[in-house]
Amino acid sequence: MESAVSARPVVRFNILGSLEGWHGDRRLRLGSPTQERVLVTLLLEPGRMVPVPRLVAAAWDDEPPQTAGHQIRKAVAALRTRIPGGAGLIVTDGAGYRAVLGEDQLDLHEFGRRSAEARQAVAAGQPAEAVGHLRACLDLWRGPVMAGTGGSVISAASAALEERHMAVAEQYFELQLELGQSTELVGALRELVTAHPLRETLRGRLMLALYRGGRQAEALEEFGRVRELLVEELGIDPGAELTRLYEAILRDSPEVAPRVPQSVADRAAHLVPAPLDRPSGSEPAPCTLPYDLPDFTGRDEELARLLAVGRAPAGGCARIVGVDGMGGSGKTTLAVHAAHLLAPDYPDGQLFVDLRGFSPGEKAQEPGAVLHSLLRTVGIPDDRIPDDLERRTTLWRTVSAQRKLLLLLDNAADAAQVRPLLPTSEDCLAILTGRVRMLELDGAEWLPLGLLSADDSTTLLTRMLGADRTAAEPQAVDQLARLCCGLPLALRITTARLRNRPRWTVQYLVDRLADETRRLREMSAGERSVEATLRLSYQAMEEDRRVAFRLLGLHPGSAIDVHSAAALLGTDVHDAEDVLEHLLDAHLLEQHEAGLYGFHDLVRTYAISVREAEDDEGAAVERLVAYYALATEQACKMLFPGRDRFDNPAEPSAPELPRLDGDEQALAWFDREHEALLAVVAQAGARCLHRSATLLARDLLFYLDLRGHYEEFRVVGRIGVDACRQLGDSALLSVCLGNLAVAHWWLGDFQDGITTAQEALGLAATEDRRGEAMCIDVLGMLHGAIGNFDEARIYLDQGIALHRELGSPRAEAVALANLSTVETWAGRYAEAARYAAQATELNRRLGERSNEISSLTWLALAHLGTGEDERARACLAQALELCDESRKPANVAVVLAQWARVCQRLGDMRSVAEHAERALDLVSAEGTALRQATVANVVGLVHLRSGAPEQAMELHRHAHDLASRLGYRFETARALHGMAEAAQALGDEPMARQHRGAAEVLYDAMRVTDAGRRF
Repeated sequence: MESAVSARPVVRFNILGSLEGWHGDRRLRLGSPTQERVLVTLLLEPGRMVPVPRLVAAAWDDEPPQTAGHQIRKAVAALRTRIPGGAGLIVTDGAGYRAVLGEDQLDLHEFGRRSAEARQAVAAGQPAEAVGHLRACLDLWRGPVMAGTGGSVISAASAALEERHMAVAEQYFELQLELGQSTELVGALRELVTAHPLRETLRGRLMLALYRGGRQAEALEEFGRVRELLVEELGIDPGAELTRLYEAILRDSPEVAPRVPQSVADRAAHLVPAPLDRPSGSEPAPCTLPYDLPDFTGRDEELARLLAVGRAPAGGCARIVGVDGMGGSGKTTLAVHAAHLLAPDYPDGQLFVDLRGFSPGEKAQEPGAVLHSLLRTVGIPDDRIPDDLERRTTLWRTVSAQRKLLLLLDNAADAAQVRPLLPTSEDCLAILTGRVRMLELDGAEWLPLGLLSADDSTTLLTRMLGADRTAAEPQAVDQLARLCCGLPLALRITTARLRNRPRWTVQYLVDRLADETRRLREMSAGERSVEATLRLSYQAMEEDRRVAFRLLGLHPGSAIDVHSAAALLGTDVHDAEDVLEHLLDAHLLEQHEAGLYGFHDLVRTYAISVREAEDDEGAAVERLVAYYALATEQACKMLFPGRDRFDNPAEPSAPELPRLDGDEQALAWFDREHEALLAVVAQAGARCLHRSATLLARDLLFYLDLRGHYEEFRVVGRIGVDACRQLGDSALLSVCLGNLAVAHWWLGDFQDGITTAQEALGLAATEDRRGEAMCIDVLGMLHGAIGNFDEARIYLDQGIALHRELGSPRAEAVALANLSTVETWAGRYAEAARYAAQATELNRRLGERSNEISSLTWLALAHLGTGEDERARACLAQALELCDESRKPANVAVVLAQWARVCQRLGDMRSVAEHAERALDLVSAEGTALRQATVANVVGLVHLRSGAPEQAMELHRHAHDLASRLGYRFETARALHGMAEAAQALGDEPMARQHRGAAEVLYDAMRVTDAGRRF
């Protein structure tokens, strides 16, 4: 199959039988059974968002694994890779995924289109054309979906499709019989009857084909068979229609005799119901829709779906589509806009009813009163309208069945209010809006209405304020859009205030909104306000839900899971999930990923504003801090098993922790909770929860180090130190000071680091030998960075001896790698290689991947110093294989830069430039000034050896600026040396001599050997 536009093969799927995927003439390999079930579930509802929980149920029925949601995401990622253009075919949509397919890319699409064309052909009196369409439908059918192996969810959908298949088959044979066919149909009919022996309509078609083919006795025998089967299986007799057919065949009645097909008009009249009576044309059709807004903006996908549902061919049942979203999200505006566009398709009336489900100071309308109003609107006099709800509902359904009506039920409270109002005719459309999705309304399609995008928000502001005013203050307009957080009501209220205050600038209003405590009060105009809109949803809840809403506002993260919510609320995870789901249904929470909830910024502000004294916020925050302290400890056990542990006092009722199976889940948990953890550790410090703050800070530092977030590392390190000073635990304070000294090293504040490490050493030396060893190591690192190599060796030698005495191989490996660094800088390459090899062996034995990358890198540099380039490349190749750019990315950048350098030395130029540029990109985005100076020097050397001295000079100057500002003496000397080489290559001999002399002064001060000065 090829695209009509591009003549390129396109993807097509067949699901009416075993699953098939084709790319042109090539059949696709679609992966594991789980991936196939996920794909089929999406294809069964093309164009609709399928939530992750439904995909989980489809994949595993009632026994999903703990990691089901994660595995669904992996399955989708795998499908996107396997399917050409898969990223555009399976798109993320809110809390689920949606299959986006053209009409010709799915057999189910084609089946639906062909069956609709058949109905139209029958209605137009063209039975032969209808037969062609129905035959095409039957040819598409290859059996149950996934050949019946898809599990309960897919099997249920398959059963519904099987019913559609049988309805098509029955109509096909009926039309063929009327067109004069008989004997030719018997074989196919017998095959279907064998597969579906209890379908009386199908059996009747077989009896008629046999009779008209001159086989009356066989036709009568078929009736006897089905009668015995029905009695035996179900205890019932054949239905009236099949019995009448049997009697007609028995009597040779003319109505069943073979005949020439009826006229086109007569046949059409038999196959479709008579047209509905239309209301009198003497009066215009009623229209009670509110006016449409001229500045309607955005909502392209939602509007397109509403119009598609409203304009789709009749499908045998009423069309019901609902729009749900938080208060102020523009549900009514969208529904009214769509209703005006659909008005020509519903010529008998377009009716609007405000059900007042969430209206300030008003009670929700009763269904009986609404039905009375609707009946009056369509012309039913009062004396014909019954008094009771049941009979009013019956009359409304009868009247609406004779009309093509569009009914917009706005601001609905619940399904009980809406259900009696819904028309049942396939020619009617009901559009609902509400803050709560009414899942009890079977057959309704729901469109979740989120927030406007930043671009749409700005566009709406421009349309409301005028292009001249917004063009004069573009930055302020963007700020205003961000402060309104994409909420249409907030955007309309703020622009109304600006229009009412012509002397106000947009920036003036932005400044007023910047104060979060005043923001909701500022977002009010006349009777409308964001606060009042949110208050209606808040007040509609039970008191225990309101308390939970207020407490959840204390959660500092953008994503709230059931475990942290349970800790905050003081409940178990199941009760917490019930609360979160209730708030989600009320659109007071959002859900961007299954199992994760979050506040809209304005809703969080509202939650903070309604706190009450009896909420006991202190206890809630203490529970949250305790939870995160235990959860980070659990995650660190997975990721950093060799670290020293400090006991956390047992909680009287320990919170339930998330299940983390292995490194990847633990790291994913840290990534997700990163923002919340930073805020919680600050909260713990501010609320004097000193021990929890200390232990939480320490565990968080391991993660921040892994990801290379060293500015945050220092902030958290200081919180830990401050909490420890209040706690009075000298051993723990020594550890925290040591960590803070490491942060100073990474950020290039070497003297502050030395001062901090010396204080830590003074505390540890009296009672904590492990802490003492750590502080000695840190001092060695810091002295090495400022070029005091002799002192650095002394400290590191002491540290290594102490680690060996204490049996701390992980710390010993780190110290050995640091000593190798110092010896490499000093140009003592044989010693450097020995220490780096020992560190690598220990790291490999302990499974310390990040540390092994570091020790392998220094081992490679030592080999380069001794001229063993091939050995250096072998070490770097091992390091590259272990690298993950998301883990210590600055160190990965160093490996990439050194790899480019070694390959260049060996004459392998294939990927030198690529690795050098990637190293610069990575260290610029993720590295500290310390690592940026190192990488710039190495890549500068690569450019110099590639014959690009201008680029080399630029990089070495950049390295010099960074390193000299930090006091990073070895890299400063290296940068000067590189600048000298580049200047010489450019023909500037005086500049070369100046830089070379400055480099030599530093080399001499650091006592670098002649070998170490070679460039």
